[in-house]
Amino acid sequence: MPIRVLIVDDQTLLRATFRVLIDSCDDLEVVDEASDGQQAVELARVHHPDVVLMDIRMPGTDGLAATEAICNDKDLQDTRILVLTTFQSDEHVAQALHLGASGFLGKNTTADALLDGIRTIAAGDALLSPVATRSLITRLLSTPAAGPDVPPEQLAALTPREREVVRLAAVGKSNTEIADELFLSVLTVRTHIQHARAKVGARDRAQLVALAYQSGLVSGR
Repeated sequence: MPIRVLIVDDQTLLRATFRVLIDSCDDLEVVDEASDGQQAVELARVHHPDVVLMDIRMPGTDGLAATEAICNDKDLQDTRILVLTTFQSDEHVAQALHLGASGFLGKNTTADALLDGIRTIAAGDALLSPVATRSLITRLLSTPAAGPDVPPEQLAALTPREREVVRLAAVGKSNTEIADELFLSVLTVRTHIQHARAKVGARDRAQLVALAYQSGLVSGR
């Protein structure tokens, strides 16, 4: 089955460009388009897409409100949000992650990076690897305004190995890089990530990373 994508952007031309690009891939399929956040929520409830390609800044209901509504909808627990933004200057990115977004890309990204990003998000991973992205997450998620304190017992359930894997994931390392550093198989790393997510109640890898910063497991300073 192809990965089903809902495109959300207030620019008609940009939506059309994304549609042509995504529909050109055999493993991807655009199910619909939305021009604002309210329409995005409504269409997500109709189509149950695998990935929502979400713009943040839109008139009316913005992408942050739409992200929160979709991520809080129990019927859309399998839907992932990929935020599109000019992340070098957009201070809303950290808030989007806390609301449940699984990652983000700059609107100046390449076509291949966008397509790979959709596949990455659909697989349950997060787009946290680029240096600029890691820098932004480190700066914003480590500040008091980034979110509530995480009770120590929330991470106490993790084994030492799981904590080490989470720490490396939080600084932007991929599963392959973590496997190489810890002399593990990629499958073992993925299993540790899945177990850690289940233990702390994280929706996906992005929320697990946010918890690592909020709890002090990783310091952004």
